[in-house]
Amino acid sequence: MSQSGVITFKGNPMTLAGSDLAIGQSAPDFSLHYAHEGLKELKLSDLQGKPSIISVVPSLDTPTCAIQTKKFNEQLAALGDKVNAVTVSRDLPFAQARFCGAENINMRTASDYQTHAFGEDYGVEIEELKLLSRAVIVLDADGKVVYKQIVPEVTEEPNYDGALEALNDLLG
Repeated sequence: MSQSGVITFKGNPMTLAGSDLAIGQSAPDFSLHYAHEGLKELKLSDLQGKPSIISVVPSLDTPTCAIQTKKFNEQLAALGDKVNAVTVSRDLPFAQARFCGAENINMRTASDYQTHAFGEDYGVEIEELKLLSRAVIVLDADGKVVYKQIVPEVTEEPNYDGALEALNDLLG
């Protein structure tokens, strides 16, 4: 597996493990889990048919991750069901559901806690921490990558405008 590169976490160099996801590439399939009347599975095929934004965070239980999720939730609300919006972390699905309920988050959350394959396949696993890095990925309706940002310093917020511009370009 090729390495996606080096990022920092609180100024300390960290290694991204996994494949380097390229613009124009078909996104790898995934099997994530979310809490809804038990555990449900979310796959890439569930997102096809509309543009999708995948907001990747280390843990919803940290301030920057909470801000990122709230901002995307707020900014994507106007698009309604024209897009798929998912926040992915390795938090347990039940903790994700509790966070969303407490913060009035309508975005779907999904967890890579079981297999860790999403982190590896999308090149966003922090090798040293076994957490997901901070990233934003936009897919077209066919599941092709049209935008990707891996935030160089994990404790900083992503480029919201860049991701939303890529998403809006897909909507015409």
